[in-house]
Amino acid sequence: MPTESAIEPASDLPHDVTLRRPTEHDHAAVVSVVVDWWGLPGTSHLPLLLPRLFFQHFADTSFIAEDADGLAGFLVGFRSASQPGDAYVHFVGVRPDLRQAGLARALYETFFAESKTAGCHRVNAITGPGNRGSQAFHAAMGFAASGDTEIEGVLAWRDYDGPGEHRVAFTREL
Repeated sequence: MPTESAIEPASDLPHDVTLRRPTEHDHAAVVSVVVDWWGLPGTSHLPLLLPRLFFQHFADTSFIAEDADGLAGFLVGFRSASQPGDAYVHFVGVRPDLRQAGLARALYETFFAESKTAGCHRVNAITGPGNRGSQAFHAAMGFAASGDTEIEGVLAWRDYDGPGEHRVAFTREL
């Protein structure tokens, strides 16, 4: 059962931000901010990509970041059951006023460190072809992008998540 005790981050957090494991009670708060935090047109479906089950079954590999203003960020990730050497970042978000403060980097680096300790040697993630901010962030974090065709000017996998649901896939060796 996850506890609300603080997690030691693998790199510096912004001032007064702490990390802890999520509980299923965090689900509503996280999905309520996703659309606003992304700020991208056509993203009203995003909360559907983060069902409560992630907070119930992957809490031990995910993080909630908090500060005096409440939810500061989150990372929902897990180790693959089918590919034991792989970990996967499913969703990550940082409150807009904390962007460029190192919180996303700290969330990822903490996930990398815990994944490596658990025996993983690779981390995977995806984003949409139009999400240039996510693509730039993943490149800066050492991820390599892959795809099978150019979509919206970037290499992406056509119909990755179903018809018309193209994705840029990222891989980073640990």
